[in-house]
Amino acid sequence: MAADQRLARPIEDYALLSDLRTAALVGSDGSIDWLCLPRFDAPSCFARLLGTGRDGHWRIAPVAPVRRVERRYRDNTLVLETDFHTDHGVVRLVDSMPPHEKNLHDQPCVVRQVVGISGEVDVRLRWVVRFAYGDAVPWVRRVRETDPVLDEYVLAIAGPHVVVLRGDRLPLGAAGAHELVFTLRAGERTSWVMQWSSDPDDLPPPMDPEQEIEDCEDYWRRWTRKITYTGPHRDAVHRSLATLKALTYAPTGGIIAAPTTSLPETPGGSRNWDYRYCWLRDATLVLLALDNFGCRSEAAAWRRWLVRATAGDPADLQIMYGVGGERHLLEWEADWLPGYGGAKPVRIGNAAFRQRQLDVYGEVMDVLHLARERGLPESEESWAVQCGMMRRLERIWSQPDHGLWEIRGPLRHFTHSRVMVWVAFDRAVRAAEEFGLPGPVRRWRKVRDAVREEVLAKGWNPEVGAFTQYFGGTELDAATLLMPAVGFLPADDERVRGTIRAVQRELQTDGLFVQRYSTTDEVNEVDGLGGREGAFLACSFWLVDALALSGRREEAEELFDGLVGLANDVGLFAEEYDLGSGRFAGNFPQAFTHLALVNSAAVLQGGRTRHQPSRR
Repeated sequence: MAADQRLARPIEDYALLSDLRTAALVGSDGSIDWLCLPRFDAPSCFARLLGTGRDGHWRIAPVAPVRRVERRYRDNTLVLETDFHTDHGVVRLVDSMPPHEKNLHDQPCVVRQVVGISGEVDVRLRWVVRFAYGDAVPWVRRVRETDPVLDEYVLAIAGPHVVVLRGDRLPLGAAGAHELVFTLRAGERTSWVMQWSSDPDDLPPPMDPEQEIEDCEDYWRRWTRKITYTGPHRDAVHRSLATLKALTYAPTGGIIAAPTTSLPETPGGSRNWDYRYCWLRDATLVLLALDNFGCRSEAAAWRRWLVRATAGDPADLQIMYGVGGERHLLEWEADWLPGYGGAKPVRIGNAAFRQRQLDVYGEVMDVLHLARERGLPESEESWAVQCGMMRRLERIWSQPDHGLWEIRGPLRHFTHSRVMVWVAFDRAVRAAEEFGLPGPVRRWRKVRDAVREEVLAKGWNPEVGAFTQYFGGTELDAATLLMPAVGFLPADDERVRGTIRAVQRELQTDGLFVQRYSTTDEVNEVDGLGGREGAFLACSFWLVDALALSGRREEAEELFDGLVGLANDVGLFAEEYDLGSGRFAGNFPQAFTHLALVNSAAVLQGGRTRHQPSRR
């Protein structure tokens, strides 16, 4: 098979690099197969993940067959080490991206270094830049400057896109790629730095790769020292928190759902979405995960992003925004890309930003109430925004919506959406009662009680013995497991226990994996989409929480142990797990899964759930 033609690597073969503005995915074969510049949601310059090598990648690996690969992050940092074992010796690839605070020029770059560990190994570097999601072939040339100092580099330009590659050895261009083969002996090392620029006439200056790697490692070591978690699976919790930090857009504090787009929820399927945006639904879980374990400044930054993004006319509230608070996330298809493993379409943007999802009102009111309890300062403007949201919700709360899972089928009265409407009014009432904030508390209380009665009457199905996905239905939805966590019903309520049993019976497989709802090969009546999907890993962690809160702690701990063991070799999780292939599915790494893991750890450690008053 030609160098640029190969089958898609399993999603779990990738590791994450981040500079707190964008991210790269590095395969266990030493290839960076996904990188968008200059920020998470920008067009890619390496898109091999969704196509072939001709769509852009940067690989550094031995020429000879690799007998074994070992890789790790240096402790809890985002400096990645990959050891390639060959018959002739061992080389180590060190990858990093200088974090935002360390890059004074505010221009993303990737630092790569290969080190000889033992023997004598021939190494090949292959660098293929394709801008605009593989659609723009750049003009690439080698430049040698002598004034004011010697500076030699490879420059790639296509319209507004510019990258410059510097290194101890520079590759030569041939047949649409730049390649270099050299011999590395034990103790030797060779480095490269690829930098982005917005202007080919104003390129970033050379960087010292050794110093950048050292500074990157130092940054992440200092950051992880603030984490206070000391319970079971400490490494998994620390890695999850570091991953959440890595998915943060530093200039605003927004946290993306994932750095990728269109990784399918089932092999070869069409359930492919762009997750490079910030969902309001993640708000409470994000603040809990960060603030529970010492990441208080990140929690405060996320809250500031949230208030800023949701400011304005409450009627314009969206379920998601861009990392800078952008509102228009128009969806289109990159039809020239074949898709991951042939899964099409490849979607850029996300049309769900226009959907009506009533649960987000509850999420926003919940997180801002939690922030008040945690001592984060409340501003007059922030409370005014919340009151505006509540006025809007009073007018629309009884309408059907698209629900938590962003269905593209008929609007329905989803049980989880109604529960979160109750949360919104409950937190508004508590803000007035517990913090003395002004508002029509009597009216809010009346609506809150009416919503609760409606959910208990229409969401509960005595024949099924569980709360169902939507009013009057019989299908189940794992989101109903969140009822005790948000305080709608106590965990020992028999209806909650019945729902847990029903979810285990109907949606759980192999005692470990929980689907969010049932899917078949045919077009689903609820979501309007065809094909099955994998088990949604966050739902499995929600089951951990529900079991623990309902008194079934031993089962919860056993399930948590099993789920943590699903992480790839560097501790990362995707959105879903495909039972048929035994592989990860969906976008990767997925913030929602790492959030659920961290919060399950907090529940098992004895931390309070999201509806209980803070311990602070």
